Amino acid sequence: MALRDIIILPDKRLRKVSKPVARIDEDIRALVADMFETMYDAPGIGLAAIQLGVPQRVVTMDLSKKEDHGEPAVFINPEIVWSSEERSVYEEGCLSIPDIHEDVERPARVKIRYLDLDGTLKEAEADGLFATCIQHEVDHLNGVLFIDHISKLKRDRIVKKFTKVAKRTGLRGEGRGEGAYSQAQTRG
Repeated sequence: MALRDIIILPDKRLRKVSKPVARIDEDIRALVADMFETMYDAPGIGLAAIQLGVPQRVVTMDLSKKEDHGEPAVFINPEIVWSSEERSVYEEGCLSIPDIHEDVERPARVKIRYLDLDGTLKEAEADGLFATCIQHEVDHLNGVLFIDHISKLKRDRIVKKFTKVAKRTGLRGEGRGEGAYSQAQTRG
């Protein structure tokens, strides 16, 4: 296991659509282990592989500290196959957009289909924080950020702030390590 850099807005890789995992092998298992270690260190409750610059459809999640139930979970090639018409609003944040939190409205319940780390096809129904988190992470795999669900004015201000920080620190948001800098650098 190893800590990896989390790429930060405005890194263009965050807008890439991730590719499906063709085979669950030792490389994917090592990626998952690194994702959990990085997610816990950040700290966060969910992480998509693309946030580490790896365009694979892999998500790790652990809601156990936020909810009384749940355990660490891995979702490989997750897809939302159903969503409710009922909506809910949660305050969301993102490890790739540190220190920014906004209310986001999403379907209150979803059904997902995915492979677990053993390659078993599974389905799960999600509501509450689980529904919000899995939708947030699947969005990442599709090149969508949670700020895409808020007003254009707020989104533009956030993007401008992170672009300014990237320019000031000499990061263009492309390539290895660029756009991957500490949360402290985004403050101010």
